[in-house]
Amino acid sequence: MPFILCGGAGTRLWPLSREAYPKQFHRLTGPDTLFQQTCQRLSGPLFGGLHILSNHRHRFLVADQIEEIGAAASRIVIEPEGRNTAPAACVASLIAARFDEDALVLLAPSDHMIGDTEGFVRAVESGVEAAEAGSLVVFGVEPDCPHTGYGYIETEAGNRIDLKVKRFVEKPDAETAERYLDAGSFYWNAGIFLFKAGTMLDLLATHAPEILDACRKALDGAKDDLSFHVLGPAYRDAQSISLDYAVAEKAGNVMRCVPLNTPWNDVGSWSALWNFMDKDAEGNATGGDGEIILENTRGSLAYSNHACVALVGVENLVVVAMEDAVLVASKDHAEAIKRVVDYLKGNGGELALQHNRVYRPWGWYQSLNRGDRYQVKCIMVRPGGKLSLQSHHHRSEHWVVVTGTVEVTRGQEVAMLSENQSTYIPIGEKHRLANPGKIPAFLIEVQSGPYLNEDDIVRYDDIYRRGATE
Repeated sequence: MPFILCGGAGTRLWPLSREAYPKQFHRLTGPDTLFQQTCQRLSGPLFGGLHILSNHRHRFLVADQIEEIGAAASRIVIEPEGRNTAPAACVASLIAARFDEDALVLLAPSDHMIGDTEGFVRAVESGVEAAEAGSLVVFGVEPDCPHTGYGYIETEAGNRIDLKVKRFVEKPDAETAERYLDAGSFYWNAGIFLFKAGTMLDLLATHAPEILDACRKALDGAKDDLSFHVLGPAYRDAQSISLDYAVAEKAGNVMRCVPLNTPWNDVGSWSALWNFMDKDAEGNATGGDGEIILENTRGSLAYSNHACVALVGVENLVVVAMEDAVLVASKDHAEAIKRVVDYLKGNGGELALQHNRVYRPWGWYQSLNRGDRYQVKCIMVRPGGKLSLQSHHHRSEHWVVVTGTVEVTRGQEVAMLSENQSTYIPIGEKHRLANPGKIPAFLIEVQSGPYLNEDDIVRYDDIYRRGATE
């Protein structure tokens, strides 16, 4: 049973990756997102039905991206609050054990790049025997450089397919990483685990019984909501701790390491992404939809989602231009971008949390201009999408249809509007917008009033069952 973990914010890939739309849902190196690539990689005959663990905020992104690639998930489990990988492993094991305590669980992050799917499948197959025998199998990547951004696994000499684990080591300094590379017995910790459900539950009962208790209660209190299985509030009582700390480092002789002999990257920073991207003759990598001009530039990464970006006479830079934020950094210091995000969070800045374009289950909206007592937005409503029936205490709205056809509810009136038609929503008026057509509908919305933030909303009916600010 593959269990894909969709938590994390990917803060070191800011300003592209943000909490509301993190890196696993972006198309970084091709037509499919990292999450979609993971789903496809784990959809083969070896694995069985997909199970996905996501947080509440990203549940509709998960469902949409699965549908987009034509995949099917046996279950999408929603955390009321992120609690790291140990509680996630516990939930996965409890779900699997309901069917068979000897069922194998493959716990995998959703935001890693693995360049060889067949090689990955072979690695998993080589770990099955040890997992069925009661081992907790972790997959390790043979290091090709003294990387200081990864955790390491030290192994004992022996069978290269099934190595005994001596210890887990935290991210080392450069000198220590060099020693690990020279030793030949260390692997990067890929954060992918294979185990029997019963094995994991026994380990948790021994080393983290409070996590096991909280997760049992959370599953007992779980409720189905639309197509999601939402864990009960007891999940918040589980300690937020990694599987490495809670169990793996204490598992002793039960631990085994299987080498993952395939290109692998956790895309933990812009420099890590640069390593994986196609490059020109000067070692430059580019991405995004914006025009990028490189003149006398070497070893750099340039990404733009809109604006024209030009790099002239520079080297070893990361330049990322979004519509609401620009990053310029040395590639050697890309790991430190997290400090920028921490600064933004500490000052209450929305730039760490969401993009200028905000995605909703019905489509998206994007702020085009904002001033004193007014805001202009572009709104896209996908075919079949329907906003909630709502009202606002402090603002009125004008809608102008640019493309497509929309159904507008205003008070007791329901009308169809098409291209170049408009309507006005007074303050306090109940209203709703829907797209009954077969193509996306685009509108320009002009808001006016003394308070224009998204929490000025009263919902009366919502097919997506969201909270006030979702």
